Amino acid sequence: MEARDIQYFAVVARCGNVGRAAEELGLSQPALSKSLRRLERAVGAKLVTRTPKGIDLTAVGSALSARARGLRLSLDDIAREAADLSQGRAGLVRIGIGPALSGSLLPATCAAMLKEAPRVALKIVVATDDIVAPALSAGELDLGVMVTRPSGYDHDELVHEHLFEEAFVVLASARHRLARKRRVTLADLAQERWSLAERGPFRDALCQAFVQSGLPPPTVAVETIGLQFRLELLRLTNLVGFGPRQYLRQSTSGLRLVELPVKELSYRRSFGAHYRKDAYLSPAARRFMEILKTTAKEIDEEKDR
Repeated sequence: MEARDIQYFAVVARCGNVGRAAEELGLSQPALSKSLRRLERAVGAKLVTRTPKGIDLTAVGSALSARARGLRLSLDDIAREAADLSQGRAGLVRIGIGPALSGSLLPATCAAMLKEAPRVALKIVVATDDIVAPALSAGELDLGVMVTRPSGYDHDELVHEHLFEEAFVVLASARHRLARKRRVTLADLAQERWSLAERGPFRDALCQAFVQSGLPPPTVAVETIGLQFRLELLRLTNLVGFGPRQYLRQSTSGLRLVELPVKELSYRRSFGAHYRKDAYLSPAARRFMEILKTTAKEIDEEKDR
């Protein structure tokens, strides 16, 4: 049984079609079919059945497909480790991070890493946790900076290391009509228009607070994943938003943000660095993790000053 045939079969199983799998792999269909037959002979059983729309996995094929994913990840890890050792290169570090942290924690970490190791290459994926977690589990990322133990993934598959806690609050321009109130109620906010992220645990918590109080969900005027864009928009308009308290320290052209004192919407979450259990982490990835922890600690300490 050849590892290459198992890797090819994993792509066929995922695509559900030999033609599409061959195109993705850069092979001819006859070559891929030959690989599939060779694997079936080695296993001693049929792995797929042909259908008008492509292929269906047999019971044996389904079992092998589940095993093939783990083997592919192991082979990828071996190849990367061998390349790091044989070529002595700094290597590529692939990091996934949520938009709420991409504008503060990550730039400082990347700057420190590149200063220390100029030859390292960093691939940054800014996305919500429901995209980062599956990519991390699939071996497409080395590290994921996410909410601690977010829902929707196998907690036994990923290792978590705590970074810090962050408070999310209601934000608005200092010129907003509610900015000078000593207490803002949900009923006050029900009349406002919002700039919010497309999805995620923070927006869910916000909407849930309104619904539990018998109020309609927030009226969204602008919806985007770009946190920095949302914050700038709050400064320039009368929209309100929901974001990290740390962004209150930023100012642009004399326009600053303020926190609207809404008791029901002070929301704290713990963030951590995640990686696959037993996965190979290159020396560069391990060093990035160390710098990430140091930077997170510095940011956390700065918030208390």
